[in-house]
Amino acid sequence: MASTGTLRAFYQGSDGKWTPRGHAIDVRVGSAGLGWGRGVFDGEHLPGPRKVEGDKKAPAGIFKLLSCFGYQQIAPDTRLRYRAVDAATVTVDDPHSRFYNQMLESTSVRHPDWKSAEKMRLADDRYKWGIVVGHNVPAVPGAGSCILMHVWKNSATATVGCTAMPERALLELLRWLDPAKHPLLVQMPEAVYRKLEKSADLPVLLN
Repeated sequence: MASTGTLRAFYQGSDGKWTPRGHAIDVRVGSAGLGWGRGVFDGEHLPGPRKVEGDKKAPAGIFKLLSCFGYQQIAPDTRLRYRAVDAATVTVDDPHSRFYNQMLESTSVRHPDWKSAEKMRLADDRYKWGIVVGHNVPAVPGAGSCILMHVWKNSATATVGCTAMPERALLELLRWLDPAKHPLLVQMPEAVYRKLEKSADLPVLLN
């Protein structure tokens, strides 16, 4: 399964037409490719694997972009709601936890019930900036958790389920995204996308 992709940004005018913005961005996704996830688009009727916890697949589908986060206390230039992460910030990936698929401060939970959680303050820059993807919300245990758009480690390294890109490209997205416009991440194999362009009112890809 391919772990590489191309991210393109579009905005929809008052006339309903889609207009491209900026340049195409190289991204890395899950090392095991894609699996249909839980978002605003139901891909259950389409062929291909389904996203499950720990499968190293990035979710395919259409998902809301909910908020952003980063290592700095001061928010970057963005209109998205921002959360500064520190050594206590984790995302819970234990399907048996009542906090499954949530980002929280571990010190704020009196009786943690999870056996595994990912630390959000890393030794490298992968989570220096990031966007929370609305996958599996509300959470179904085992359907996948903690899906993010974040800075890539490098152009050769896939993720375990997120969508990663160069820091400069991610910061540009943060500046541009407007929660009042209800931004979405559309992520799926190109062949499937082209079949859905008209029926799902998606931007038409020219190449």
